[in-house]
Amino acid sequence: MISKRPSSLLIAALRITGRSLAVILLVLFTLVCISGVSPVYRFSRPEPFTGPDIFDPYAGLDTAHSWKRANFHTHTRVEGIFNECTHSPQATYDSLKGYGYEIVTFSNHNELTEHPFDSSLAVNVYEHGYNLFKYHKLVFGSDKVWHWDNILPLFTFQRQAQMDRLSRDSDLIQLNHPARTNGTSKKGMERLSGYDIMELDSGKTTSQEYWDWALSAGHYSFALANDDLHYPDRSRCIAVRCNFLDTPSARYEDLLATLREGCYYCMRIPDYGNGDWKTKHRLNAELPAVRDIGLKDGTVFLRLTETADSIRVTGQDHRTLFQVYGDDELEYAFRPEDSYARLTAWFPDGEVIYSNVFARYDSSLSALPGSTGTHSISVAGTLAYNLGLLILCIFAVMLTIRITRKK
Repeated sequence: MISKRPSSLLIAALRITGRSLAVILLVLFTLVCISGVSPVYRFSRPEPFTGPDIFDPYAGLDTAHSWKRANFHTHTRVEGIFNECTHSPQATYDSLKGYGYEIVTFSNHNELTEHPFDSSLAVNVYEHGYNLFKYHKLVFGSDKVWHWDNILPLFTFQRQAQMDRLSRDSDLIQLNHPARTNGTSKKGMERLSGYDIMELDSGKTTSQEYWDWALSAGHYSFALANDDLHYPDRSRCIAVRCNFLDTPSARYEDLLATLREGCYYCMRIPDYGNGDWKTKHRLNAELPAVRDIGLKDGTVFLRLTETADSIRVTGQDHRTLFQVYGDDELEYAFRPEDSYARLTAWFPDGEVIYSNVFARYDSSLSALPGSTGTHSISVAGTLAYNLGLLILCIFAVMLTIRITRKK
């Protein structure tokens, strides 16, 4: 007679495995619900920049200062087992210094990192976010890390709640790599506010359309382009993005003033040499640069040290307002219908320079363009949403108990 015992054991094992997986999934679902708790907001309608004046981020440009090359998004080895980078802060700093960087800040995930050799150059900055969508922010000037996060920040109101909470105890917030953040949409960018700086992505496109989505909705921000450096020993990861600041020093008080005023530009750089380190170092010392930039009598001007393939003026709704080809300078007179203008220069070898944004505003009402009160809490929406999460949690817990009690 053939024994049925092996098949019975297999069925029992499959049942146990199935129940275990169900319990794990239910626990994860419960955690997602708990971490999803958030106020719900009513967002105001998008409104372009308006006003009789034009904001000039380069009004304070001091030619007595030289442009200082900077990277603000840098990862290093940290204490503990969760390391995205095996290189020490000193080794990472030395690598960047070899390419001409004078300003380096260490922005490890949810951890404040000490400067490796000079405490006077320390900047309290960390990258906030554990979530699966890579919705990350750089938080400048906070004395402590805020660890709470939504595991799945599906909704713009969740992202806004994080932004509002982080801004309470910080000097500046940078919205990190939105083009690589899952769930980034035009509607979301038209609603989200509270950040001071937009991080530009190099990716496959250099147009930065998501920045224009936010600007066209009246959300003003400056821009930084950073390496988001994890692997300083990989040629394609280091010295491919940078910023040039008109600042007297690398001390935080000077950096903060410059970052708040906008007197800087950012740059995308090719991986010169494709692994040939000697070529990469040599060509990084010969980058095209901004010679002069600003606003005079309602006309935006840009002068470069080298001839660009093209220089473009981009405005409302990502439209091209003006463009020149094969030139090292540009002038563009603001028209009455222009809400903002930003400049992009493309060079023959693949370098790209981005300016900060010239925008309409009323200087008697605010220091920067754009409105501040762009959202308010919906009491009914908040109660309904969080009550729904509570019901889902209770259902998941009861189902988990029922599964675990089965023989």
